[in-house]
Amino acid sequence: MISAVDRLLADEAGQIPRADARRNLERLVTAARSALAEVGVEVTAQEIAQRAGVGKGTFYRRIPSLAALLQVVLEEVLGDMIASADRAIADPDPWHGFTDFASVYVRLRAESCGANEALGGADIPGLDRLLAEIRNRIRHLVEAAQHAGELRRDITWQDVAFLLAGVSTDSHTIGLRSGSDQWSRNLRIVLDGLRDRDGS
Repeated sequence: MISAVDRLLADEAGQIPRADARRNLERLVTAARSALAEVGVEVTAQEIAQRAGVGKGTFYRRIPSLAALLQVVLEEVLGDMIASADRAIADPDPWHGFTDFASVYVRLRAESCGANEALGGADIPGLDRLLAEIRNRIRHLVEAAQHAGELRRDITWQDVAFLLAGVSTDSHTIGLRSGSDQWSRNLRIVLDGLRDRDGS
């Protein structure tokens, strides 16, 4: 898969960037990824530039627009998720593959506000194809685990998509504060409920 940096460089009409220009672009992409994780899709160009240690002018010399930067970074993040799903599909043990992917998927939703918003349907142009690919892979993983008698057959793959989305929680509820591993504990409980213990 083409990296976010190379995608942005490809938009520069074949010009070969100077080494310092590429370094600035790499810093902007890294800053955008961390800002998306912490702030979400409402992050500003100013904040990304500050995190990258460059001026706003450098931001707009290197990046066509904030929307374009967020799109390519989220495409890279979701592309990594699809690659994880493909490794899970290739696992000879369907339940192991499914649970491995579920862990990657839920961890990313818990740790990245931007990825969670993108997966939750935030209006971000250009992501429809990747979201469709993720849906297809979740369906494949669920159906393979069901066919192997490892995952309950009374549950649809759409049910699983909603259950996994609900595993990551807010940091507070009814006066309680979650630990950093709360998503992992929630996931173990959900997976235990999905497991077909009878093999029926």
